[in-house]
Amino acid sequence: MNSAADIWTRILSMLEQELTPTAVSTWFDDAQAVELDNSRFVIYTPTSFKKDIIQSKYIKPIQNALYQIFAEEMEIAVLTEGELEARQENRENKNILLGSEDYTFERFVVGSSNRFAYNAALAVAEAPAERYNPLFLYGESGLGKTHLIYAISHRVRYNHPEFRVVYVKGDDFTNELIQALRSGKQPEFRAKYREADLLLMDDIQFIAGKDSTQEEFFHTFNTLYEAKKQIVLTADRPPNEMMRLEDRLRTRFEQGLIADVQPPDYETRMAIIKNKALLLGLELPNSVLEYIAENITSNVRQLEGTIKKILAYRELMGATVDTDTVIRAVRDLLKEKDSFMPSPQEIIEETAKFYGLEPDAIRSQSRTKDITTARQISMYLIRNITNIPLADIGKEYGRDHSTVIHSLDKVEKLVKEDRETAEVIKDIKSNINARFS
Repeated sequence: MNSAADIWTRILSMLEQELTPTAVSTWFDDAQAVELDNSRFVIYTPTSFKKDIIQSKYIKPIQNALYQIFAEEMEIAVLTEGELEARQENRENKNILLGSEDYTFERFVVGSSNRFAYNAALAVAEAPAERYNPLFLYGESGLGKTHLIYAISHRVRYNHPEFRVVYVKGDDFTNELIQALRSGKQPEFRAKYREADLLLMDDIQFIAGKDSTQEEFFHTFNTLYEAKKQIVLTADRPPNEMMRLEDRLRTRFEQGLIADVQPPDYETRMAIIKNKALLLGLELPNSVLEYIAENITSNVRQLEGTIKKILAYRELMGATVDTDTVIRAVRDLLKEKDSFMPSPQEIIEETAKFYGLEPDAIRSQSRTKDITTARQISMYLIRNITNIPLADIGKEYGRDHSTVIHSLDKVEKLVKEDRETAEVIKDIKSNINARFS
């Protein structure tokens, strides 16, 4: 793909054939190309006077030259020095991951459960693509994987402000690809990801089993890797447990560094609680810290949620931050988590989405293989997650309980004998949990 500077050189050559040498030298000798995207060409010139002349006299010749190169009309923007600086500052601000400002290496609490992953992420941030490429971080939800890739992004931006950093979630990558295919914008889609200096993909397990997405990411991965650009991936499991992931992707993920993030131990939980509390302006006594650390054991997000609940009690109810307040906050939080249960409708919707179907198709009388499989798996998930009576499950599909029993038995057998079916069920469950987390 030609750079903006290359295109500008070609445009100047065309202008020299149409304009006098004096005109080209006077108005374009210190002009530069700033950016070229699908429909816009941006030029920089140092003075407002030159900008006015270019806009009033030479926009049309430049547009004609661009049309000869690309065979389509393009918008021309001319910027002076102050405007260029403002544009660059605005672009940098937009590139910061929204809501990620607090997720830095300095604010990541390191313990025995995450030290290896932290050190690997820091090494990648300090020297992108030099040692560990790709970096693959895995672990259950809420343990700090996303914090680490945000931290990598911030450090790389600080050390290399010229780098193009792209962050995407696995399911968003699929959705963007579908949209690009529908609108005929595959080149723009590919340029977005294949011209990155640092690609961060969260929850890459969501691309497994999606043939077109895996094909696209395979070529994106190869392009970046061969160009010595850093790739960082996160997932809820290691590559060798993604049964529906193509072997060629699995081997590429495994050629880099794989690091797991485990649930924090007691000491790390204590440090996390104290750190989060101080950031929110709370100073908690040791008895309170100990109670939270002993009762919230598996998830950093739950620890954060407990601190925020305590802060809310203090601000909204004037409650003293003592053990009784904390017991109430912890009890409420655990109750909220335990009381969460997706409805059959929501489970059917996520199953349909996974198979590229409409929910009504799953409920229909169709006996085509894909629809029947999706229907049986959705029944299995409803029973497994909600444990509602068989007769009620049957009502969701307009079928009797004997049909439900047959479906459950068939899926149970497949789960035991076919690792791919077990992987499908795990993926759909992950999608359901992500939808409501």
